[in-house]
Amino acid sequence: MVDILHRIGAKTTTPQAIYEALTTVDGLSAWWTRDTKGTPGEVGGITEFRFPPVGGFDMETAELVDGKRVVWRVVGESPEEWLGTTIEFDLSQDGDYTIVLFKHSGWREPVEFMYHCSTKWASFLLSLQQLVETGTGAPAPDDQRISNWH
Repeated sequence: MVDILHRIGAKTTTPQAIYEALTTVDGLSAWWTRDTKGTPGEVGGITEFRFPPVGGFDMETAELVDGKRVVWRVVGESPEEWLGTTIEFDLSQDGDYTIVLFKHSGWREPVEFMYHCSTKWASFLLSLQQLVETGTGAPAPDDQRISNWH
């Protein structure tokens, strides 16, 4: 199995702003995709993320540690390569920055779609950083297009 790993830092004196952007529909809609519905702030809750016209993902919130950790498990609707994978956000404070260690684990093999997703995750994590630092992210459909896959 292979994983996608990223690290970003957002200039903020507390991880709480990032945690809220990961655990509320309003927060997620402001940096990942505007088409977000569900209960991301409840362990066991399902959140639906849609990226018209290409599809979407259903995530079960597997773990929440206030201000420190968010874990999603991919369930339901999603591309086949994502089913059964896990997405983790670990937050820590380093001076004036909140550090986000991101991990999308459980990929069966490094297929071409994984390369695409790695780049898109980097793009969306920068959108998260931008949201926290400026108040405005770049969620889908306003995100950076990187290929014919979007």
